[in-house]
Amino acid sequence: QVQLVESGGGSVKPGGSLRLSCVVSGYAYSSYCMGWFRQAPGKEREGVAAIDSDGSITYADSVKGRFTISLDNAKNTLYLQMNSLKPEDTAMYYCAADHVGYLGSGGYCYTARPARPANALDAWGQGTLVTVSS
Repeated sequence: QVQLVESGGGSVKPGGSLRLSCVVSGYAYSSYCMGWFRQAPGKEREGVAAIDSDGSITYADSVKGRFTISLDNAKNTLYLQMNSLKPEDTAMYYCAADHVGYLGSGGYCYTARPARPANALDAWGQGTLVTVSS
């Protein structure tokens, strides 16, 4: 059974940094798309950054140059380094993965599973809260 467990959220002032981690267990696929999504109160969930098994990466325009996604296969951990944080980055952040997934623009992973919405990835973490406020 695949499990994704996020950590690293917290409260920071504008301009600060945080590194989110997502430990992946029970995932033994050589092909995948993994990504970070976020959802702010009253807003729809949006893609932030995504990486596929070829090492290709996409970012949302709003985080380009400030956020970096990376994957440590030895530690089975997906990271999101967030620098120069802004109040508008405040949200619950989720990691997600799908071994029948593919990389989309703007920091999205989509699933290629039949009879599912494209954004219904197979595995999701429980989320970690990021608050950016002075």
